[in-house]
Amino acid sequence: MVIEGVIEEIIFRNESNGYTVGRLITSDGDITIVGYAALINTDETVSLEGDLIYHNKYGEQFSFTSINIVVPSTLKGIENYLSSGLIPNIGPKTAKRIVEKFGLESLDIIQYNPEKLKEVGGIGDKKLKKIMEAYDEQRELRDIMVYLQQYDISMNQGIKIYKKYGNETVKIIGENPYRLSDDIYGIGFKTADTIASKMGVDINSPYRCEAGLKYVIKECAGEGHCYVLKDELIDRASKLLEIDIDLLEDGIRDMVFKQSFYAINDEAKTYIYYKPYYMAESNVARKIIELSRYEFDELEVDADREIRLIEKEEGISFGQKQIQAIKESLTNGMIIITGGPGTGKTTTINAIITICENLGLEVVLAAPTGRAAKRMTETTGREAKTIHRLLEISFMEEDSAEFFKDEDSPIEADVIIIDEASMIDILLMNSLLKAISPGTRVILVGDIDQLPSVGPGNVLKDIINSGTIKVCKLDEIFRQAEESMIIVNAHRVNKGQAPILNEKDKDFFFIPTSNDIVKTITDLNKNRLPSFYGVDPITDIQVLTPMKKGDVGINSLNKYLQDSLNPKSKFKDEKKIGEEVFRVGDKIMQTKNNYKMEWTIIKGSQEGTKGEGIFNGDFGYISEIDNEENILRAIFDDEKRVEYDFKHLDELKLAYATTVHKAQGSEFPVVIMPISSGPPMLLTRNLFYTAITRARKLVVLVGDERYMHMMIKNNIIAKRYSSLDKRIREYMQTFFS
Repeated sequence: MVIEGVIEEIIFRNESNGYTVGRLITSDGDITIVGYAALINTDETVSLEGDLIYHNKYGEQFSFTSINIVVPSTLKGIENYLSSGLIPNIGPKTAKRIVEKFGLESLDIIQYNPEKLKEVGGIGDKKLKKIMEAYDEQRELRDIMVYLQQYDISMNQGIKIYKKYGNETVKIIGENPYRLSDDIYGIGFKTADTIASKMGVDINSPYRCEAGLKYVIKECAGEGHCYVLKDELIDRASKLLEIDIDLLEDGIRDMVFKQSFYAINDEAKTYIYYKPYYMAESNVARKIIELSRYEFDELEVDADREIRLIEKEEGISFGQKQIQAIKESLTNGMIIITGGPGTGKTTTINAIITICENLGLEVVLAAPTGRAAKRMTETTGREAKTIHRLLEISFMEEDSAEFFKDEDSPIEADVIIIDEASMIDILLMNSLLKAISPGTRVILVGDIDQLPSVGPGNVLKDIINSGTIKVCKLDEIFRQAEESMIIVNAHRVNKGQAPILNEKDKDFFFIPTSNDIVKTITDLNKNRLPSFYGVDPITDIQVLTPMKKGDVGINSLNKYLQDSLNPKSKFKDEKKIGEEVFRVGDKIMQTKNNYKMEWTIIKGSQEGTKGEGIFNGDFGYISEIDNEENILRAIFDDEKRVEYDFKHLDELKLAYATTVHKAQGSEFPVVIMPISSGPPMLLTRNLFYTAITRARKLVVLVGDERYMHMMIKNNIIAKRYSSLDKRIREYMQTFFS
């Protein structure tokens, strides 16, 4: 619907995005208006398009999606408009005099014949100049917003565009609307392509070709690739753009000439890199050689004696490969310690930390995710940070972050130990290594048989495959670990063998069912496991599934589990966002990195401490939903209270069930996993292995055993296009040449 009226009051305005709450006087009465409109002011006459909504606290409101300024047509309206402060240097007295002089022509005089304003008392040359400049600026801004709205660009997006391009907005977009997909957060290629189409841009435009190629290569990066084969890039781009292959060939050549793309010819094939990934691979390879080949002064330490002291104090006995890993960590600039569960990675790390600290060395610990960092803190008894926090990230805008730690301000440490290194992608590894000075010992710890990083690259595996870095593989299962069927079966699965199931008084079970998987999982969560093991169905049990969609995908499972474990109640507030309902008591997950999200510690010795940053994959619980203030409060890591404005609830998902990929770096007391049919690319050995190794005390598989055996046999790991291993070897040759 469309309403028209005069802005009586601006109650609230967010200057960063233009979100405005105001009061509008209409012929039918007053009403509160809400929407994105950075340009309206009090006493302006406006026409709004939108819908009536009802707010629990504030009552009826008009939520507008578009706005037009209506030129006032009465003497009183013109006087109010001019005296509103919209045009600096025209106050109420000057406005009154202008209207008395020019009447209904006042606005036309200001716009088309401003020199006549000097006929008004109190307006001289100096004041006239300021009035004209201010009016021109306001008119320019309004003209640009009107220009953008004709292409269905929202007010919120329009403000971002204007802040980026200023008075060049129309010129820049007119020349190349595809720049929007590069420059403006939230506008992707497809949106820019729609805008370009409305503007009449030729389908064969080189701008469109380049933007489409860039979109495809970024899409490939989202699939884990650092580069793409040229033929594949052309094939995918031709399907997207529906243009001749010759134009795409020309587009790739132009992008290479501009150094936006890099082309590498190898074995009759051409690899095309997007610049950030090319630079990251090159820098990581160079830095690995620099760090690993640094010549240290020999440490004054009797490693064998230190190891014996630790064994005596801790009542443990190190295996030979653990001892080797400890010693190599003291003598190498970079070392990788890898191994599956129960092979002593944690006790090895703790021994390295103890010896280094006894030598007076500064040891820093980090992991890729908040959950992994917290687990590292628990197992070492020392603070571990996320890599982002270690690098002192600063989130400047929605789409731009920077690390304060880099070559010019490196991490102050003698030894840096990074756990869960298999999760690190090429861009994060580049940022990390840039901030480490040669002379710092770097120890990467991880399990290369787990799923690779979500982001592009195959970093840990490529470093190992380069053959240039010292690798200590721990593969002996220790006596205490042999008592756990989770650990025994993880190693069996890793070797392609079927797990041992349903041993009495053990911790690894399979419940066969084909028709009632969801019903069985729900019953296990709510009744059977809490009753038999005394576990909490929400805090202790995690359902992990390979897929998002389908009967046993996270969308379906979360709905059933929420209905069972946290049903709708008149005593529990809730909020619906899209198809998802959030309810007090729900288990939730953050789905994107939000570096500026503030939190407060609510208990323990650090109570009251404030900080920033909730990260992709962090688990939490909804403690309160305030439908009057439009705020959801949640607790993360059992101690951090966070407040979400309802506008940001798209960052959250229910997390009774989550994908195995999202669970990387996490550990849960109990894991339940549905076993059923699905895409072969998801039913893989390393996904199954990753899932069962997330459990600390108990694994319960539910479904059809045939598909479990299918997963174990399916050891085809999707090929990731990366050349880090090759680049490391090339830099190694250069280093010694």
